[in-house]
Amino acid sequence: MASLYTTLVAKLIFPLHERLKRHTTVADRDHMEKVQWWSRDDIEALQVERLRSLLVHAKSQVPYYQRLFSEHGFSPESVKRIDDLQQLPFLTKAEIREHSDDLKANNAAGIARFNTGGSSGAPLIFYIGRRRVSHDVAAKWRATRWWGVDIGDPEIVVWGSPIELGSQDRVRAIRDKLLRTRLLSAFEISDSKLDQFVEEIKQVRPKMLFGYPSALSLIARHAECRGVDMSQLGIKVAFVTSERLYDEQRADIERVFGCPVANGYGGRDAGFIAHQCPQGGMHITADDIIVELIDQEGRPVADGMPGEIVVTHLATHDYPFIRYRTGDIAVMSTDTCACGRGLPMLQEIQGRATDFIRAADGTMMHGLALIYVLRDVESVETFKIIQESKTLLRVLLVANADFSDTDNMTILSGLQKRMGAGVDVVIERVDEIPAEKSGKFRFVVNKIT
Repeated sequence: MASLYTTLVAKLIFPLHERLKRHTTVADRDHMEKVQWWSRDDIEALQVERLRSLLVHAKSQVPYYQRLFSEHGFSPESVKRIDDLQQLPFLTKAEIREHSDDLKANNAAGIARFNTGGSSGAPLIFYIGRRRVSHDVAAKWRATRWWGVDIGDPEIVVWGSPIELGSQDRVRAIRDKLLRTRLLSAFEISDSKLDQFVEEIKQVRPKMLFGYPSALSLIARHAECRGVDMSQLGIKVAFVTSERLYDEQRADIERVFGCPVANGYGGRDAGFIAHQCPQGGMHITADDIIVELIDQEGRPVADGMPGEIVVTHLATHDYPFIRYRTGDIAVMSTDTCACGRGLPMLQEIQGRATDFIRAADGTMMHGLALIYVLRDVESVETFKIIQESKTLLRVLLVANADFSDTDNMTILSGLQKRMGAGVDVVIERVDEIPAEKSGKFRFVVNKIT
């Protein structure tokens, strides 16, 4: 049963907060909680209806799609099936970088600039409107409620994005306090920091943990090594996202914190794509997102076969993501979940992995701490960071013709500052960065223990 304070936050304080921001989050969540129990056919009918609306809007208001539809003789009004999307080319990160301004709707209002963390090695800048934000927050809210956790329940967030970590002004601090959210930085994790994290989790006694699986499993193992019992704190669930969840990480988190782990998949660019329910199903947010899986030639793959995830986000009218190639690999499930929800499922997500990097003083840093040094250098197209030894960090860099000595120094100084004295940072310009033997791309490789 929810506490009186949680009920107050979920039913009054947070809805008021969202209304003041001109978000429709509460209504969107209410609708999603109804749609999740619909049949697959009814959910697909809703997708087609919303898809047609998005495409008609793009034709009317978005310069990029006005040209694209004209070039391909595509009529949004004639869309009757999801498969009709296959008449359109894919949207890639390169296309977004090249046509960023033309992807903005002429009538867009209140859009905000966002960056990805560069998990594919290719930094990306894009824009998100209020509708998209409302739907993404609503999707996450619905998923937490699957596990008996509501807005206002105390939570610990272990995260590394400067969007969160750089905005702790007075208003944000007040909001987090009201919502009972405590943010811990995953960028720098030394033994002393881990001691502090363990102590804060014990003090807060959160209903849920949220963060990178690598960071949460590291905290779990540290607590276990210190002989600290974390299993009786009343934590209901640990939400993990932004990286591939490995079996040993799940086992560490569940064993130490005494709670189940709920895997989530998505990103700032593609949205809240899928989340695991208590019965184990990795449900796609199909009321908001259409997922296609394609092979190397861009053709649809059969259910049960791995393919690259392509996303069409149905709430991106201000800056449409239509057939967006994520670069991640997954397998679609043909099963029906025991929970009874009609939302389709992913069987397996094969992409995404993030390593930690060890600085000169022994501090372990989340790989994204280095990614953020490179992501806003516009001349950088892709990169790979390799920690060869305790004293050598090597960066493979693919850059365009605009790459300058200033850009080179910006990267060198940024990485050197994070790594510390005694670590040599070497940048190597290359024409191409090959994938691993497995076919996956690792943007950070740590060759030391």
